[in-house]
Amino acid sequence: MAYKSLITVLTDLEMDGAALQAAIKVAHQEDAHLDVLCLGIDRTQPGFYYAGANALVIQENLVSAQEDAVKLEHAVTKRMKGEDIRWAVQPATAQTAWLTSAVAHQTRLADLVILPKPYGEGRGHESEVITEAALFDGHVPVLVMPDKGEWPDPVRRAIIAWNESAEALCAIRAAMPILQRAETVDIAIIDPPPHGPDRSDPGGQLSQMLARHGVRAEVSVLAKTMPRVSDILCRHCTDIGADLIVMGAYGHSRFRESILGGATRNMLELADVPVLLAH
Repeated sequence: MAYKSLITVLTDLEMDGAALQAAIKVAHQEDAHLDVLCLGIDRTQPGFYYAGANALVIQENLVSAQEDAVKLEHAVTKRMKGEDIRWAVQPATAQTAWLTSAVAHQTRLADLVILPKPYGEGRGHESEVITEAALFDGHVPVLVMPDKGEWPDPVRRAIIAWNESAEALCAIRAAMPILQRAETVDIAIIDPPPHGPDRSDPGGQLSQMLARHGVRAEVSVLAKTMPRVSDILCRHCTDIGADLIVMGAYGHSRFRESILGGATRNMLELADVPVLLAH
């Protein structure tokens, strides 16, 4: 499936600039339409104010969020002028409590959502909520851009984090237009089970499936020499000079990964290359 409808969700043009620039590049490469959602967030919490609180206080928060959205819309419109792609900019506001449903509604019809890194300095909880809303409630693959990263043109070498999971397979299918144009795709398998169904040829069936789609794939079986899967993948990414990681998102529950950590959360914290996720 080709990418024909792209969307990026911005809350701050300076902080989210890498995601917007990547979205523009992908739109160029795919001859796709790009929607830019300029989101003003009303951080009023239902039930936060005591009964009889001045309604003006609540109204001020809403107006402030609307002003943020409009200001961001003007800045993005100015930035987009002169870009030789089809694009549209839309301002929107959402209360923190309803942020998930608002983002899911806006992103659900896109082929790919391009977002900034949800963790790091200056990032609030809403960045994580936006990413998870697109993945879980919008059911859309998400391309996460590191803060200072650039979208490679073209992608030369991609890594697939393959663990036989449904999430990983979903991410591979979502990334197929990119993988087909890559010079090499590395199927990275960490400590495959010695008694698994593919023990004699780990990654062989996936490699065959990709080859039928015109993807030039090779398999790397990696030993678990570090405690975290994300550390091994990031090191392998550096070793082979990969410029994209494709992986399934949240094989464990989001609550568990939020509290205890997990491959998805750790990867989004550590990776300095784009990561394409699907669930």
